[in-house]
Amino acid sequence: MEVAKADFIAGMAKGMAVLESFDTERQRLNATLAAQRAGITRAAARRHLLTLCALGYLETDGSYFWLSPKVLRLSGSYLASARMPRVVQPTLNRLAAQTQGAFSAVILDGAEVVIIGRSAGMSEVTPIMAYGLHLGARLQAHATSTGRVLLAAMTNAELTQWLKHYPLPRLTPHTTVERKGFRGAIEQVRADDYCLASEEHEMGIHALAVPLRNLQGRTVAALNVVASMRQRAEALRKELLPLLQDAAHELRPLL
Repeated sequence: MEVAKADFIAGMAKGMAVLESFDTERQRLNATLAAQRAGITRAAARRHLLTLCALGYLETDGSYFWLSPKVLRLSGSYLASARMPRVVQPTLNRLAAQTQGAFSAVILDGAEVVIIGRSAGMSEVTPIMAYGLHLGARLQAHATSTGRVLLAAMTNAELTQWLKHYPLPRLTPHTTVERKGFRGAIEQVRADDYCLASEEHEMGIHALAVPLRNLQGRTVAALNVVASMRQRAEALRKELLPLLQDAAHELRPLL
C-alpha cells in the first residue's frame, strides 16, 4: 500500500524494523547488531530497543535485548480476527484426522511464506514436525512447495521483480538456486497447478502444495502437506494430491 509522505511515520517504521530484526538466527541483539539489521544508526537503534523494552515487547540484561512473550499479542490478534485462518482451520483439522498427516495453510510475505493455519495427525513424526513448525512460522518461499505455488500465481513481470529483490539461498544440496532453473520450476507449477518439492527446504522431507483460490480466481493462499522421504513421490501424488485439490475446491466459496 502506498501512503503519502505526510502520512508516513518514519519513527514507527524504524521501530518496526528493529522489532523485525529478531529471528531464529539472531534471538538476542545489542544496539550495534540491531542497527546493522534494521539499516539505521546505532543511536537510533538503541532508542528504539529501549522504547520497545519499556513497552514490554523486549527484555534485556542491560547489553542484549530479546523478544518478550508480549509480541505474541500481535500474531494472536491476527489469528483471532483475520477471516482466512478461521475459514481454513476446520479443513486442516479434517485432513489431519483423515490421513494422520501434517497440513498447513500458508500466505506469501516478501521472500518468505507464513503459516496461518496448521493441523497434524497423531502419527506425525519428528522430522515432519521440524519442517511444519508452528503458526506464524516463516520459511524461505523459493525452497517450499507453498512458496512456489504462490509465486506461480504472479505474472511474469511480477516474478521478475521478485527475483530482482530477493536472493535464492541454498538451504540443502537439492535447493534450486539458479534463476533460470527456478523460473523453469515455476513454469512447471503453473502447468501442473500444484507443486511437489523434495528435500529443497529440509533433508528427508517431501512437501506437496496446491493453490487456494477465491471465487474470482485469485490465489490467496496455499494448502500443503508434508511427508517423510520414506513415502514415494508418486504415492504422495496419487494418495494426497486429490485430497488437497478437493479441499481447495471446497474452500473456494469461503475465500
